[in-house]
Amino acid sequence: MSKLAGESESSDSDEEDEEGSGGFGSPVLQIRNISHEGGVNRIRSMRQHPNICVSWAETSHIQVWDFSSHINALAKSNASTAHGAPIMFNQAPLVKFTGHKDEGYGIDWSPLVPGRLVSGDCKNFIHLWEPTSDSTWNMDSKPFVGHTASVEDLQWSPTEQHVFASCSVDGNIAIWDIRLGKSPAVSIKAYDAGVNVITWNSLASCMLASGSDDGTFSIQDLRLLKEADLVVGRFDYHKHPITSIEWSPHEASTLAVTSSDNQLTVWDLSLERDEEEEIEFKAKTKEQVNAPTTSLYGCH
Repeated sequence: MSKLAGESESSDSDEEDEEGSGGFGSPVLQIRNISHEGGVNRIRSMRQHPNICVSWAETSHIQVWDFSSHINALAKSNASTAHGAPIMFNQAPLVKFTGHKDEGYGIDWSPLVPGRLVSGDCKNFIHLWEPTSDSTWNMDSKPFVGHTASVEDLQWSPTEQHVFASCSVDGNIAIWDIRLGKSPAVSIKAYDAGVNVITWNSLASCMLASGSDDGTFSIQDLRLLKEADLVVGRFDYHKHPITSIEWSPHEASTLAVTSSDNQLTVWDLSLERDEEEEIEFKAKTKEQVNAPTTSLYGCH
C-alpha cells in the first residue's frame, strides 16, 4: 500500500520555492508492505468497504484482508517519517479459503450486496461467498460449473443482485443466476480464442464488453439474448491479447482497453463515423480504424 506526499525542506531558499509552487516540495512515496503467502494473481477491494480486500494467490488460496490500520497509518503519516526501507508487516488474513483446486484470476465483489463474492479458478470452477458477518463468510463448497477451461474473469450485474457473468479460455461468456442452481442460465460462444476479460456497464446495464486472446474486443447487448448473436460491435484495432477492459463510471458510451501490444486505447461508442478523419488517420498511422457502428443510448 502506498501514498504520495510532499516533502518539506528546512532551508529558506527551499521554503521560498515551496511558496511559489503551492507549498509542496519533492514528492515522497510512502509504502506499507504486507506479507502475503504466494504470489498475488489479482486483488480487489470491496466497493462498500474499500479497506476490505480479497487476493487470489498462485498457491490456489484466496485470502480476505482488513487493511484499515495500514490505510489509517498512511493517512496520518507525513513525509518526514517516510525515509528508510519500507517495513514488512505480518498480518493474518480475516479468512483463508482453500476450496479451489487450482490457482485462478477471476474474482469480483458484488456492487449491490456488501461482502458477497464470486471466485473462479483455472480448473473451470466458480465458488460463491456469502457474508455471515463483517469479517466471516460462508463459502459454498459446491462450485458453479459451466465452462470447460480456466475461468479468466467474473463480473456481478450492476442492477441484479443474484446475477453475475463469467468468461473463459473456452471462448464462452456465461450468465449465471445464483437462485437457479449451479449451471449457467445462458452460455454464449463469444470468440474462437479465449476470453481474457469482461466488464459490465454500470450506466447501461444491458451492455457487456469483453476482450479476447486474439486481440479483438466486443460489445454484447444482453437485450438480444434470444437472438442468435448478441454482438453489436467487434473491434480488431489491437494486434495482441486484450489484458484489461473497463467501462467508464461517468459516461455510458466510453470504455478503456489495454493490450499486450503496449497500448491503452479509449473508445467513445456514441461518436459517428467520420470517413475523412479515418482516411487521414490511417494514412498517418498505417493502422486500420475500427469505428463503432452502434450507439449505446437508450439502454438502462
